Amino acid sequence: MNNSLVHCLSLLNSCKTLTSLKQIQANVLKTGLDTDPFLVGKLLLRCTVVLPDTLDYACSLFRHTPKPDVFMYNTLIRGLAEAGKPQNSIILFIEMRKKMLSSPDSFSFAFILKATANLRSLRAGIQLHCQALTHGLNAHLFVGTTLVSMYGECGCIRSARKVFDEMHEPNVVAWNAVITAFFRVGNVKGAREMFDLMPFRDLTSWNVMLAGHVKERELELARKMFMEMPVKDDVSWSTIIVGFAHNGYFDEAFGFFRKLQRDGTRPNEVSLTGVLSACGQAGAFEFGKILHGFIEKAGLIWIISVNNALLDAYSKCGNLSMARLVFERMPEKKSIVSWTSMMVGLAMHGHGEEAIRLFHEMERSETRPDGITFISLLYACSHAGLIEQGCEYFNKMRDVYNIKPAIEHYGCMVDLYGRAGQLQKAYEFVFQMPIPPNDIIWRTLLGACSIHGNVKLAEKVKERLSELDPNNSSDHVLLSNIYAVAGKWKDVAAVRRSMTDQRIKKTPGWSMIEVDKVMYTFMAGPKQDKIMEEAYEMLKDIILRLRVEGGYVPEIGSVLHDIDEEEKEDSVSTHSEKLAVAFGIARLCEGKTIRIVKNLRICRDCHVVMKLISQVYKLEIVVRDRSRFHSFRNGSCSCEDYW
Repeated sequence: MNNSLVHCLSLLNSCKTLTSLKQIQANVLKTGLDTDPFLVGKLLLRCTVVLPDTLDYACSLFRHTPKPDVFMYNTLIRGLAEAGKPQNSIILFIEMRKKMLSSPDSFSFAFILKATANLRSLRAGIQLHCQALTHGLNAHLFVGTTLVSMYGECGCIRSARKVFDEMHEPNVVAWNAVITAFFRVGNVKGAREMFDLMPFRDLTSWNVMLAGHVKERELELARKMFMEMPVKDDVSWSTIIVGFAHNGYFDEAFGFFRKLQRDGTRPNEVSLTGVLSACGQAGAFEFGKILHGFIEKAGLIWIISVNNALLDAYSKCGNLSMARLVFERMPEKKSIVSWTSMMVGLAMHGHGEEAIRLFHEMERSETRPDGITFISLLYACSHAGLIEQGCEYFNKMRDVYNIKPAIEHYGCMVDLYGRAGQLQKAYEFVFQMPIPPNDIIWRTLLGACSIHGNVKLAEKVKERLSELDPNNSSDHVLLSNIYAVAGKWKDVAAVRRSMTDQRIKKTPGWSMIEVDKVMYTFMAGPKQDKIMEEAYEMLKDIILRLRVEGGYVPEIGSVLHDIDEEEKEDSVSTHSEKLAVAFGIARLCEGKTIRIVKNLRICRDCHVVMKLISQVYKLEIVVRDRSRFHSFRNGSCSCEDYW
């Protein structure tokens, strides 16, 4: 190996940018080493697999190579498959088969099978399996393992198991692949059986089982698996924390994070974003502040995804000033996620005009908005009553940025017109949509009819919805909403009885509150435990005081009419957000802001009660419902009764 070649290889190994790579390639051309297949192959490998955002350059380099060999083809096939271009990977494989005299090797089939798995193309996978058989490579461990994964991704577990059973001596990677294949098709029992049969396991084997149980929402089995693991790594901790958080078990997610710290394991990007996401979903503001301090102290604030998660957590916890601070202090160029998260936060708090200003600032920074950005922008316009601006940005999305509106964008426009009381425009907009409206669109329109008391339009909607299916849960809810707006309480009761008979369940309402860094969940219903008893007792005292000092009269207009007045009052008085605020008043220090998260839209009666409590008890209450934030102070709400 001559000195020039050694020097070029040394430079390649330390190359970290496309500019440096181009300089090395120029030197290769100058010294006449561009005919050396080994060096050209290494050059191609560097810009295909190692360096970021250099795949296009790799393709250009490949096209200018006179006689690419199998290694070069394999390298680019692999790069295309891993970069999310599996179709191009297959086209290149076909080209290789046509142009080359030498046969593809085991790596060729392994890389192209991965591309096929990404496409979930069973037909192409079977054809490649046949070719591997023809070339005698089906028995190759690397190829066999990739075949197992391909069949698993395509949902063909029998073929995956058959390939595995035909392996002479499957290694731990092959065992892990077949277990993953079983989980891909939701066969937890089969995955467990294979796991128990394993002659040897590595950490990946345990992590595969853990991830599989989490994916199937078998959280108790996941917890048991996690506790049995002989060794845990970043992946193990991230999987269990994110798994519990995403399934609504926030306290458990926080508990696992604390245990991670006690065990001396350094949290990584995934575990941090996972637990911050849990803080946001649960409204765990105090725990979020502790995490923020830890992130600063550990020197992890430079990670953009952690910053985004922190910003999102503060926004969802109702502290917009801290969210703004995180946004402004971001250490590098803000991503589209950063801009959009800040806009969503402003929108949820009703700051529509500020969200618009931020959008223009984002445009000036030359960050191109996407469909999600426009959803947040339209949402902001809707909740601030900015009709003209909302229409302007809907048109701009299509005409300037060539973004095709999705059902969510149309839903925002219906909401925009509906909240502003322009119900006829909202109705006409729905029937002019180029895509069929879904149940969310109809519920949005009916919700607007309810807010503005337009019974006539609700009836009109029912006439147009002549094909409602009484066996469909979404249609049941729609019918119930239509009858409720029209005041047909007997019909509402009949629909609800039908739902009960068919075991169709509405989403139960719950509210969460953080007290001393512990999350408490409340649901309307019987007093299940001492916490609920404490909340009920406090609520009884609060309602009595509100009647005397605030003139409170329960808002019972939306309660079924086939029960007496006292039962109606009981029905609205024990809504979950009332129980949560009562518990907060009982447990939190005087002067503390009470923060509540509710999974459904706050009702009119609860809205009235929160305003009265803020006035009578001199408290600030922040409620995040399904739609937006409500900040109650001195007897008024930040939404100005417009939600």
